[in-house]
Amino acid sequence: METNESNVEERMLNQNHQVDDEEDQRPPKSKKGGFISIPFILANEAFEKVASFGLTPNMIVYLMNDYKMSVTNAQNLIYFWNTASNFTPFVGAILADSLLGRFLTIGFGSIFSLLGMFVLWLTTIIPQVKPPPCDPSTSTCSSPTTGQYAFLIFAFVLMAIGGGGTKPCSQAFGADQVHRGDNPKNKNNLEIFLNWYYMFSCLSIIVAMTVIVYIQDHLGWMVGFGVPVVLMFLATLFFFLAAPIYVMVDVNRNLLVGLMQVIVAGFRNRKLSASDCGSDAQYFQGTDSSVSIPSEKLRFLNAACTIRDPDSDIGPDGLPRDPWRLCRVEDVEGLKSFIRVIPIWSTGIMICVNTSISSFSVLLTRTMDRHVGSNFEIPAASFGTFIIVVIGIWIPLYYRVILPLASKIKGKPVTISVKARMGIGLFCSFMSILTSGMVESIRRQRAIDQGFEDDPKAVIQMSALWTLPHSIFGGIAEAFFVIGQTEFFFSELPKNMLSVAGAIFGLSGTIGNLMASLLLNFINGVTKTEGEDGWIADNVNKGHYDYYYYLLAGLNVVNVIFYVYCSSIYGPTKNEIVVKEVIDDDDDDNQTSPLLRDTAHTGS
Repeated sequence: METNESNVEERMLNQNHQVDDEEDQRPPKSKKGGFISIPFILANEAFEKVASFGLTPNMIVYLMNDYKMSVTNAQNLIYFWNTASNFTPFVGAILADSLLGRFLTIGFGSIFSLLGMFVLWLTTIIPQVKPPPCDPSTSTCSSPTTGQYAFLIFAFVLMAIGGGGTKPCSQAFGADQVHRGDNPKNKNNLEIFLNWYYMFSCLSIIVAMTVIVYIQDHLGWMVGFGVPVVLMFLATLFFFLAAPIYVMVDVNRNLLVGLMQVIVAGFRNRKLSASDCGSDAQYFQGTDSSVSIPSEKLRFLNAACTIRDPDSDIGPDGLPRDPWRLCRVEDVEGLKSFIRVIPIWSTGIMICVNTSISSFSVLLTRTMDRHVGSNFEIPAASFGTFIIVVIGIWIPLYYRVILPLASKIKGKPVTISVKARMGIGLFCSFMSILTSGMVESIRRQRAIDQGFEDDPKAVIQMSALWTLPHSIFGGIAEAFFVIGQTEFFFSELPKNMLSVAGAIFGLSGTIGNLMASLLLNFINGVTKTEGEDGWIADNVNKGHYDYYYYLLAGLNVVNVIFYVYCSSIYGPTKNEIVVKEVIDDDDDDNQTSPLLRDTAHTGS
């Protein structure tokens, strides 16, 4: 059994982790980089995350109280911010890999984030950039003007642009410093850095959702938004201080341009017959391609790498005369892999829809008893920290306790396939939304029974710890699905597309927030009638947020079914194929004569 396990691990490592053996792009024996530069990168990451994540949880409260927005308008503005913040990292990754490089991309991103947070802080100290306080005698409130809206949106745009520079590049830039081809400890150094990076990221988010939120609740918005400005300034300062000792990796060819060339070349060569692209066809491999023959899957794309006439298609330098008509086999296979993972990737959009309504949880939790003991009260926006805590507990528990214990009980290594883990994550995400709906039904009914139907700010006699099942299921969902999907991409996509794999996570958030905004506006328009509040009402005790949660739960059921279908037609992953081949080989080796087996047993 130990032989089987070691063979599987060896085969999988040989297939998926050959990056360490490739020639590094940097000059050998460079004196730059190494762990001496890592503290500056980690400081930039930590301060940036505390600053940015500290602004998010309470934002809906700030927009409703200070900008006099309705729940729907405030949530739509947050959706806009989240959509932009999830899309800009995709653009930032492209710019970093093909034009600016990671150092400049992070540098510009840090500056834009600092400017955006500074502009947002100005809204707390300049009265003219937001509506005046409500008139207590008439209870009337003025809506923000177009100019006030524009000033606020300008802050969000600057922060979104800034995040587009830092989010996709920070981890990769740190890896550049320790991923040295001339260093025999390269692999261990990279693992050490990644462990520190994730630890700093998680701790930063926890600090943001507790300390920064506490400051906002108890010291006001001026201080609560001012502290992130100071932290972002420190993040920018620390990053640029170490500029002389950073390793700067040269930019590569634009991968997206390569994928577009495959699409265009396939379309331009679409009239090639099946025989032209058959087994006797000539395919352009290129000098550095690791694939010689295209696969039969999505074979209509094979025309993009089919050589019609070597003299007219290929120049004296061995390169295509027209790269928009002839592409490498490796580029064609890369596009095929990308197309094949899209259906499974799309199922993650629903998780982004689920997480995008976290602002509702803040509004609802504010009406519940948040005391732990007699003196300490947890800020409503800090309840999102429980999801991070669950993730931090579940991951080591799963890998260090559950799997080893199951393996010991069964007498053989027990693992859960990457597709099964993604499915479990989607189901737990459904359970998270379902439990939120059930808790909200109870909370709303108790508010009415206790006479607070017309007082949305009243605190009812119901502990906010009722929301913990939502956090537990939500944390397990992210631990299973996000990590599983990352592993899935790293297994199925070519090595030169791993940066795209990271970037399309942001696209999931972009599409998820757009869908959430459209759904919110549709439901609000359908359920809101003259004289009657809709499901998403400013008065949470008169609305029906529970119905909205149940609707999302129904959509999650459809998403789980869609995932099961996509997973079944996708077939086995590359890792599953490797495991099966190793097991089959071991079974063949074990099918020897009883005499040989007995002799071997006796000898042992």
